[in-house]
Amino acid sequence: MKAAVLFETGKPLRILDDVEIPALLPGQVEVEIAYSGVCHSQLMEVRGKRGEDKFLPHLLGHEATGIVRAIGDGVNKVCPGDKVILGWIRGTGLEAAGAKYNWQGTHLNSGGITTFSERTVVSENRLTRLPEGLSMDLGVLFGCAIPTGAGMALNEIIIEPQHTVLIIGIGGIGAIALMYAKCKNPKNLIAVDVNPDKRKTALQLGATHALDGSRDDILDQIRTLTDGKGADYCLDAAGRTSTIELAFNAVRRQGGQCVFASHPEAGQMISIDPFELVNGKQIKGSWGGNTSPDRDLPHFYRMSVDNKLPLATMITRRYSLDKINDALDDLEAGAVMRPLLEINPAIDG
Repeated sequence: MKAAVLFETGKPLRILDDVEIPALLPGQVEVEIAYSGVCHSQLMEVRGKRGEDKFLPHLLGHEATGIVRAIGDGVNKVCPGDKVILGWIRGTGLEAAGAKYNWQGTHLNSGGITTFSERTVVSENRLTRLPEGLSMDLGVLFGCAIPTGAGMALNEIIIEPQHTVLIIGIGGIGAIALMYAKCKNPKNLIAVDVNPDKRKTALQLGATHALDGSRDDILDQIRTLTDGKGADYCLDAAGRTSTIELAFNAVRRQGGQCVFASHPEAGQMISIDPFELVNGKQIKGSWGGNTSPDRDLPHFYRMSVDNKLPLATMITRRYSLDKINDALDDLEAGAVMRPLLEINPAIDG
C-alpha cells in the first residue's frame, strides 16, 4: 500500500508506495481508507513540537473514514464491509497493540490508529460505525474535530440561555465548538481569532461577536461585552500558552470555567494568578471533549441534522495523499480549517 511516513521530525513526510500490510493480531481490524483528516496534533508531531519522538519511523493520522476489509480474532464490533469512522478516542471493543509494518526490510511503527495510508490496521476500540445518511467525507470530522469540539461545548460545560460563552481559536475544533454551543442558544457567543477570515466565519456560524485576538485590549473588550464580569465559560482551541492564559483571565469569578483542548509545544508552561482560583475561577484540560464515541457520535450527528449545522464549511481544501505535506503547510499557515485527504474516494459509494 501507499503510506505517508515520518522518518525524521522537522522534515517532510515521505510517501512510500510499497509498504507491506501485516497479518492481523487479535483485536485488530484492517480498514481501507476513503478519506482522512489532518489536524494540529499531526502537525506538531511532524514539526517536532511534541518533544522527543522515540518511535521513528512511524505512520500517523487519527481521524478518517473507510470500509472494514478484514477482522482479527475476538473482534465483534464490526464486520467486513462495514463503513466506519476511525478516531483516536477509545470506545468499546478490544484494545490491540499498534501494528508493525514493513518497508524494504525496515520496520515502521504505528499506534492504535493511523490514517495517512491507503489501508490501515487499527485497534477495534478506535472504530465506530458510520451513521446512516452521513457521507464519508463529512464523517471524517466525527473522528476528532467533532468529538473534541462538540464534546467541549456539550460534555465539559452546561450552557444555559443566560450564559456568555467565549471561544478562542476558530480553527477546526473551535468552529465546531461554536456550532454546537450555538445549539444551546447562549445569550452571548463571542469568538476570538487573529485571522479576519476566521472571525468572519465565526459570525456566519452564529457568533454574536467576533474579536481580534491580536489586539492589546482584547481582555478589556471581553469585559466590556460581559458587564465587567467576564464570561461564564471560555473554550480555548488555539493551543498557545497566551490563549489559555487569556481564556482563564476572561472568565468570571465565582464559577467561571476555562476549558482547553489543544496544547502548546512540549515544555511550555502557563502562568495564572492563584488568587483567581481562590475567587472561584476554574480551569481544566479536555481529553477529546470527554466524548464516548459509541454513545456520543450518533447524538452529535443527529444534532447536526436537526440544527442544520454547516459541517461542510469545515472542509475548505482537499488533497491527494501525495500532497499531504502541502496540507500540513497550509494548516500551519492558517489557510485551511480542516484539510481533507482524498485517499480512496471511489469506495464512498
